[in-house]
Amino acid sequence: MKVLIIINDASYGTEKAFNAMRLAMTLQKEHKDVEVNVFLIADAVTCAIPNQQTPDGYYNLERMLASVLRKDGQIKACGSCLIARGLKEAVLIEGIESSTMKQLTQWTYDADKVVTF
Repeated sequence: MKVLIIINDASYGTEKAFNAMRLAMTLQKEHKDVEVNVFLIADAVTCAIPNQQTPDGYYNLERMLASVLRKDGQIKACGSCLIARGLKEAVLIEGIESSTMKQLTQWTYDADKVVTF
């Protein structure tokens, strides 16, 4: 099964990105045969910025994204969203690439399930 998770909200402030990553990680843990793809769009592209420092006891999206990548998940960040936020030249977390609407369209077409946050 292929699952696409689309995150639209900023990295911190609400818990949408956090809950999306919890779902991605649990899918990988509980269902070894699932293919998880995560697409960061709009303000969610800020999730892909490395060296996040969160207070002790607070979730850290960089660690969560890295966990999904380690288990063969794929994560892409919307390139035009990065540009709109002045992040065109930003270094992203290792394993996350700038991507396109064409990629999101293909992942959506190929997915058995699409979940948005």
